[in-house]
Amino acid sequence: MKFDENFWTSKYDSKLTGWDVGYVSRPLKEYIDMLQDKNLKILIPGGGNSYEAEYLHNTGFNNVFVIDISKRPLENIKKRVPDFPENHLIHADFFKLEGQYDLILEQTFFCALNPELRTKYVDKMHQLLKNDGKLVGLLFNIPLNEDHPPFGGNEKEYRKLFEQKFDIEIMETAYNSIPARAGNELFIKMQKNK
Repeated sequence: MKFDENFWTSKYDSKLTGWDVGYVSRPLKEYIDMLQDKNLKILIPGGGNSYEAEYLHNTGFNNVFVIDISKRPLENIKKRVPDFPENHLIHADFFKLEGQYDLILEQTFFCALNPELRTKYVDKMHQLLKNDGKLVGLLFNIPLNEDHPPFGGNEKEYRKLFEQKFDIEIMETAYNSIPARAGNELFIKMQKNK
């Protein structure tokens, strides 16, 4: 199965968006609330309806970018947050994105990608982050599906995947996941290494 723009747009059109909790995820909100520098250049890849971008924008962060392969969720953000800068809503393939960011927030993007792309994901994250840039977010810590998203994994697998290009500061079970995901998410905070 090809997880392309048509695949994801059909999910939005059919309202088959089980990953969308309808608000900023608690672990990411708590992390965002600790950030002091409102000028950080922040990317949310595969951002979907990106309540995280909305929350960041509404709390004064002015350099937030969302990229998604489907136009539908980007249109949804624009409707919900009319003053969100339109040129910060990027309709494109993440793997073709250029530029550099201080912080990348991971929220259900990794698990939506074909597992064959995981090494490419790590390489691209490394490329997109400025020196000392951080990748922060959530990864599923459970086996999920083999033939369609969401795809799962485990801490051992993730450490092996990321440790060559990132210094892993935190990779532990999230204590503040939503009830439906309690015990099944790892909160990650890692810094690009040289």
